[in-house]
Amino acid sequence: MKQLALIALSLLHIAFAQSRKYTLLITNANIVDVAAGKIIPHQLLAISNDTVKAVDDTKFAAKYKAEKQYDAHGQYVMPGLWDMHIHLRGGDSTIEANKALLPLFLAYGVTTVRECGGDITPSVLKWRRQTASGELAGPRIFTAGPKLDGPHAVWAGSIPVVTPADVTAALDSLQKIQVDFVKIYDSKISGDAYLEIVRQAKQRGMKVTGHMPYTVELKDAANLGMDGSEHLYYIFKACSSKEDSLTQLIREREHSDRPIGLFGALPALYNSFDSAKAARLFQFLAAKHFSITPTLYISKTLAGIKTTDHTRDSLQKYIDPKIIATYAGRVRSARRQSDEGTKFTEKYEALVMSLVPKMYKAGVNIVAGSDCGSSNSYVYPGESIHGEIKLLVSAGLTPAQALQTSVINGSKFFGVQSQFGSLKPGKCSDLIVLGQNPLENIAAIDRLNAVLSHGKLYSRTDLDALLASIRH
Repeated sequence: MKQLALIALSLLHIAFAQSRKYTLLITNANIVDVAAGKIIPHQLLAISNDTVKAVDDTKFAAKYKAEKQYDAHGQYVMPGLWDMHIHLRGGDSTIEANKALLPLFLAYGVTTVRECGGDITPSVLKWRRQTASGELAGPRIFTAGPKLDGPHAVWAGSIPVVTPADVTAALDSLQKIQVDFVKIYDSKISGDAYLEIVRQAKQRGMKVTGHMPYTVELKDAANLGMDGSEHLYYIFKACSSKEDSLTQLIREREHSDRPIGLFGALPALYNSFDSAKAARLFQFLAAKHFSITPTLYISKTLAGIKTTDHTRDSLQKYIDPKIIATYAGRVRSARRQSDEGTKFTEKYEALVMSLVPKMYKAGVNIVAGSDCGSSNSYVYPGESIHGEIKLLVSAGLTPAQALQTSVINGSKFFGVQSQFGSLKPGKCSDLIVLGQNPLENIAAIDRLNAVLSHGKLYSRTDLDALLASIRH
């Protein structure tokens, strides 16, 4: 009877598979289970448009009908990469230059990006629609639209807020254009306006992240419901044993002729770093389901500008000269830094990098972001998130953990992990095909042989053609 039951079950399995026709069948795949940190060999994926419909053993491949088949030949298949901090900006004259960056993401296996604010929002919203529909080759786009900041902000396109009424109007405008989250910047914003943004955004159910003025303490924003923090400066400040007194001093001198800026405060914060306080902070943030984007790669890149010759970077041929021209500002700033300042930066970067595995272990939601885009010198789309993931491994994460920060934790920030993060039935089919096992060697993410994005399969030849189409 048991044998008959097994035969009946097998026949049902075959009948169900044959009753459907899929758009794509991938066979002979070693699926990378990023969450579990293991490889599931000899698998097939039956896909309809942008959704995984079935995962099975390849020995059952003959039972599945599909419009197109792709034999992975034992290569490693995993969800597409997410870059959780990019910028599309530079003014109207750079719209086409920014649009040309989108295929570059796909060429490096980045199938989703979080665009963290700029000054060409109408175009970004259009590209969000076009990539989602398959009309435009590029990643899925989550966008903040314009940043929120104080009056006369550093970045063009920012919405200035001072009063609670300003905050209400700003959030109204962001909801009207259906942004995916709120991004706050800290060049001119007051502490009161900052906290008011968090308060009102959470009342509306909006995700909110960003920089943080040093007049605010991280715990106050987190207690109001702040969802995340970009970069590590603000986390580092909260690890100081003198955080309260330094914050008070910064507030007192905010409008004087001797204000204390972020970089001016770093030496005092470095000297008062408290590892025990840091451990308590990380536990607190984990309990708040807080997300942190370390952006290690841009920090390393900018710190090395004085001594690194980027004129022969292979990626520059795919970056519009209008974008490259915006790199000059960072270069000038780096060259003005004193040797003493450079040495301090190296010490600071080493210390904050060592915090990443401790935050991860505590349960903080670490998300991988490159900060690539206009004005961020030599941080190229696609390549830079590979660099970020590798640096996370150098910081102490395992390859599986580093990959989780991209393909799983990004979706956690937006609360869409039920749709992304693994190749299981019902989930998004965005995926990449690698020639080597990334769990053994994280550099395998550079061995990219195919990408499936929005239901469209790009072979290595197709990806090379995308690159050729944007070459200057």
